[in-house]
Amino acid sequence: MQQRSQKNKPVQSQKENHLPYPPLTDYLPTSVKEMKLLGWDYVDVVIFSGDAYVDHPSFAAAVIGRTLQKEGYRVAIVPQPNWQDDLRDFKKFGAPRLFFGVSAGAMDSMVNHYTAGRRKRSDDAYTPDARHGMRPDYPTIVYSKILRELFPDTPIIAGGIEASMRRVSHYDYWQDRLRPSILLDAPVDLLIYGMGEKPIVEIARRLSTGEQIKDITDVRQTAMLLPSSSVPQPDKDNILLSSWEKVGKDKRAQSANFRHVEEQSNRMEGGATIWQEYGNKAVKVNPMYPAMTTGEIDSSFDLPYTRMPHPRYKGKHIPAFEMIKFSVNMHRGCFGGCAFCTISAHQGKFIASRSKESILNEVKKVTHMPDFKGYISDLGGPSANMYGMGGKNKKACAVCLRPSCLHPRPCPNLNTDHGPLLDIYHSVDSLQGVKKSFIGSGVRYDLSMHPTGNADTDRTNRIYNEELICRHVSGRLKVAPEHTEQHVLDIMRKPSFEQFYKFKDIFDRVNKKHDLNQQLIPYFISSHPGCTELDMALLACATRDLNMHLEQVQDFTPTPMTLATEIYYSGYHPYTGEKIFTATRPEEKLAQRRFFFWYDRTYRPEIIKSLHRLHRPDLIKRLFK
Repeated sequence: MQQRSQKNKPVQSQKENHLPYPPLTDYLPTSVKEMKLLGWDYVDVVIFSGDAYVDHPSFAAAVIGRTLQKEGYRVAIVPQPNWQDDLRDFKKFGAPRLFFGVSAGAMDSMVNHYTAGRRKRSDDAYTPDARHGMRPDYPTIVYSKILRELFPDTPIIAGGIEASMRRVSHYDYWQDRLRPSILLDAPVDLLIYGMGEKPIVEIARRLSTGEQIKDITDVRQTAMLLPSSSVPQPDKDNILLSSWEKVGKDKRAQSANFRHVEEQSNRMEGGATIWQEYGNKAVKVNPMYPAMTTGEIDSSFDLPYTRMPHPRYKGKHIPAFEMIKFSVNMHRGCFGGCAFCTISAHQGKFIASRSKESILNEVKKVTHMPDFKGYISDLGGPSANMYGMGGKNKKACAVCLRPSCLHPRPCPNLNTDHGPLLDIYHSVDSLQGVKKSFIGSGVRYDLSMHPTGNADTDRTNRIYNEELICRHVSGRLKVAPEHTEQHVLDIMRKPSFEQFYKFKDIFDRVNKKHDLNQQLIPYFISSHPGCTELDMALLACATRDLNMHLEQVQDFTPTPMTLATEIYYSGYHPYTGEKIFTATRPEEKLAQRRFFFWYDRTYRPEIIKSLHRLHRPDLIKRLFK
């Protein structure tokens, strides 16, 4: 997902955390001493992560470790290993019985390290005290190279968002070049893409029965490097992407590759196997698993997490943990298909929803945390109001290749009933110890406002919008129209800005009815493919007419394996072949971004100059009336 920047963002307190921590033996071990406290003399799996170890279902290393633990495996975690010293962090557990796991962390390392202007960030939300420099660029590559040199015969399996989104050839914005599949750079045996619980258990089971890692080539949601002689003839079960050699010469070929990858990632049943040749080698990408059942996703969230950072961080502040400490994630997947977002490519577009019982049990655990004051910070998910939703006719969903269920308009087969979500809200708010629950995740108002033609559903959804606004907003409700101009929104796969006006009317009406003084905070992106300087001037005028001084804004950052990134790199739309303008030069991007801050006198002279150059002096009067 795009990361947002805030103008004049307040500095977070670094106050020491004096919370009582569970005993060390309640965590997965991070040292040999902790391993011995558990009575172990070896481990089956060692996971190396670019993030701090927070034993919480929002942190992938904990999820994978706990999942394997449930299956009876002994798992250790090495968080943020030092790759610049004598490598003792990589050596301390020795060779595990089964394999090493490697992940860059919850974010692509380059998004974590650099701004949209390619400037180095000064902090890291997934590190104690937000300290920067605790992981290298491309940790997946760096960690696996070290492990391969130290333990040449031990299997290495890569996972996480960095590996997942770089599984085939991809544009790297920070190096401004096309890179091959990460499998060509990282000496790993297997790559797991997407959510990793099901494939990691299958791989561990097969390795523990004596199967060789080189023979495990058929597990879903994995990719591996094979001889090019393995590549079959293309058919309905095998898609051959344009080769590395071809995409290096032809940007249209890279653009066309993306469409295949996105369509197969969004298949209900996983679709075809994808192949891409690299000289005498080939990357094989097996299909995805179907979305988890309710029982399967409950099983993952119900694992015995302590929900706390490891005691090694006692007295330190981990911003990413503070953000989600009192939140509960209710589902995975997103059918929005936004052009700039990686969620559906990683989690799939079909929703896997937890049971009400599982959600309530987790909320009860939150209420027992020692510093809980009665407020659930978020009952959400990738998109907060997709819980329990999906196609009414599953057979239609099974053959659908549409990348978004909401754009250009909501699918008529989509069940948009917000009733189950309201039931969760009511049940959570009735629990002892809960004063109020907030919705901090993004809300798709086009989903809750969509007229279905079913009187009961439409009435329920109107109730949802009112209850959301009057009961679940912590002073400010954040929504994401992203832009105002229709042709830009079409490329973004976002609804018309008219929807925002209608939602704002509802928001203002509910506030007036309940005597509330809440703010509606919109997110916007500049320099997105298809967006011109004039489009940003019109955005500035539209938001100025709404009397909004924008705070939540983002200059588009191309991240691997999104539609918008492929357009940015190639100049062409992968689905239409249409040539699309994109601002790529720093001065073009700055010229667009300054329109966000039309109200700041510092930017006024340049904005006026730009509008004269664009032959739109009429907009000067509109902006600065």
